[in-house]
Amino acid sequence: QVQLVESGGGLVQSGGSLRLTCIASGSIRTIYTLNWYRQSPGKQRELVSSITAEGTTRYDDSVVGRFTVSRDDNENTLYLQMNNLKPEDTGVYYCKADKIQVTAGGFLTNRWGQGTQVTVLS
Repeated sequence: QVQLVESGGGLVQSGGSLRLTCIASGSIRTIYTLNWYRQSPGKQRELVSSITAEGTTRYDDSVVGRFTVSRDDNENTLYLQMNNLKPEDTGVYYCKADKIQVTAGGFLTNRWGQGTQVTVLS
């Protein structure tokens, strides 16, 4: 059984910062591309940022220069440093692993965490 658990969300004033963490646990051998998604009120879930196993990153245009994604594969942990937050960043943030190789040798795909709420006050 593999689980992804996010933490670090909260209430912050516009211009503030938060650091989100997603910890993967279970019988994990390798985690491939990891992603942060956001679901804002009344909107569909959208991709905010991703990072490959090789460390290649990508960002939605709305967060370029403000958010930084990183990972620690020794700890099976994904991070999202969010600076200069804006009210439009408000939403539930989810981490997602595109593919995970488990120690038994098989693969799991599209594993999601339960989400963490970020609220930015204007």
